[in-house]
Amino acid sequence: MSVQVVSAAAAAKVPEVELKDLSPSEAEPQLGLSTAAVSAMAPPAGGGDPEAPAPAAERPPAPGPGSGPAAALSPAAGKVPQASAMKRSDPHHQHQRHRDGGEALVSPDGTVTEAPRTVKKQIQFADQKQEFNKRPTKIGRRSLSRSISQSSTDSYSSAASYTDSSDDETSPRDKQQKNSKGNSDFCVKNIKQAEFGRREIEIAEQEMPALMALRKRAQGEKPLAGAKIVGCTHITAQTAVLMETLGALGAQCRWAACNIYSTLNEVAAALAESGFPVFAWKGESEDDFWWCIDRCVNVEGWQPNMILDDGGDLTHWIYKKYPNMFKKIKGIVEESVTGVHRLYQLSKAGKLCVPAMNVNDSVTKQKFDNLYCCRESILDGLKRTTDMMFGGKQVVVCGYGEVGKGCCAALKAMGSIVYVTEIDPICALQACMDGFRLVKLSEVIRQVDIVITCTGNKNVVTREHLDRMKNSCIVCNMGHSNTEIDVASLRTPELTWERVRSQVDHVIWPDGKRIVLLAEGRLLNLSCSTVPTFVLSITATTQALALIELYNAPEGRYKQDVYLLPKKMDEYVASLHLPTFDAHLTELTDEQAKYLGLNKNGPFKPNYYRY
Repeated sequence: MSVQVVSAAAAAKVPEVELKDLSPSEAEPQLGLSTAAVSAMAPPAGGGDPEAPAPAAERPPAPGPGSGPAAALSPAAGKVPQASAMKRSDPHHQHQRHRDGGEALVSPDGTVTEAPRTVKKQIQFADQKQEFNKRPTKIGRRSLSRSISQSSTDSYSSAASYTDSSDDETSPRDKQQKNSKGNSDFCVKNIKQAEFGRREIEIAEQEMPALMALRKRAQGEKPLAGAKIVGCTHITAQTAVLMETLGALGAQCRWAACNIYSTLNEVAAALAESGFPVFAWKGESEDDFWWCIDRCVNVEGWQPNMILDDGGDLTHWIYKKYPNMFKKIKGIVEESVTGVHRLYQLSKAGKLCVPAMNVNDSVTKQKFDNLYCCRESILDGLKRTTDMMFGGKQVVVCGYGEVGKGCCAALKAMGSIVYVTEIDPICALQACMDGFRLVKLSEVIRQVDIVITCTGNKNVVTREHLDRMKNSCIVCNMGHSNTEIDVASLRTPELTWERVRSQVDHVIWPDGKRIVLLAEGRLLNLSCSTVPTFVLSITATTQALALIELYNAPEGRYKQDVYLLPKKMDEYVASLHLPTFDAHLTELTDEQAKYLGLNKNGPFKPNYYRY
């Protein structure tokens, strides 16, 4: 679903272009663009395409008359015969070649006239030669890889966050930055990118109807007034809409990233400009990752009372480093398989001293974010990083949970030959019934072109598997954590790592065999591309309702354990998204409701029902 939004202010800036006939003296049309419009359209300094033409003041002087596109396209360059002057050839006319190569028409009375000549001119762009000469004639293999990687991260797109190349080498931790209000309680790549991030957030709002409806309905009540939420999730435009919704509902928020590659720098800058304490940037080191989490938590005079986590790292950090702070938390909301697994481990050991909400296993999260989101984003991530063709490729998908189901469905639809590995006999039987061949990884590792992990486990793809892979096999992970592929075993002296482009590495064996490793084994779709906003609207709304439920629950309703989101809330999240499709629910009659033993307003399924 594509939604194009043009604000009134933006529409007012679009200049009106008046088309006029060009006189021979006019080299090229002059469009009446205002200075503001030109500056708005121009890319910021340091960014953009390195191959783009230079500004007018820096371009080489235009060539003389008779060359360049202006000359070739001007009326004086070569006149095209008008339609009225072009007549069908008369059978009485005879064609005769001129001595100089032109063609003559000889009429019956002997008069010789010259036929219109076709003037061929080679169009050359004014700065083409100079741009070519600027390119290096000799470049080392590794330096070429670096230049490709640099250009891919500098380009402004949803896949590669906009980055000012002039300060790429400086860590955000070493910068002193302030927003327009003088606030410096944040750490982002470049606060000057805030305007770009704000535009992305505004676009995301159009595809997140449930959050916007929740913001409108609950804003007057302020159900999160007094809530101090510390969050650790992917920092994208969609997360920004969630954070601003939580702020509109009365909460104070501090945020860090749950993945070192998934942060959109311009969005983080926009949040910092709006006053949110955000500590994240794309390409953090492991040390940076934990430093950012600590800066969110450890601030004088601020005691968080709610945690919103994705992966469990924030919960783990507070539990280990600040146990007294952890005991004062009122509730935890966790949305990933990995994080939920950690919560259940704490609960089983009797160490979970606060109630927690398992959002990952709510129906709206699992069926939509895990299944439908991955069904679309797996192809996007692979295509952007490798430019590959899927038809006929042999692919093995490790794990046939909701994420695996989505990945397999997408690849099968594109013509790939898909194998599945699975430990659960029920999921394995589903894979067989869906037409996939169930195998052990060791059986197909020598022949497959792509290996995708989505189990939430560790060491699913080991060094032994990596050694046996065919040349140019693509290896990637769709699970949250980076433990599924044993990447650490590849960092040895006998193997060579070669950076091809952003988030794409060649790992080369001594015999010359290489594999293509994406995002260093981290989450592919959010590290290398984007995910559909509409699906994230469902997840974000579920998270917001879970926070509201835990924060406002009377004492004693939730004990020190892990809970699922109430069924009624799951259904409410779904109902908020139905108007987007102009969908109309059927209502039960009193007689039907009595027959089924249901409330007319739901919930409509028991908790044990499997969708």
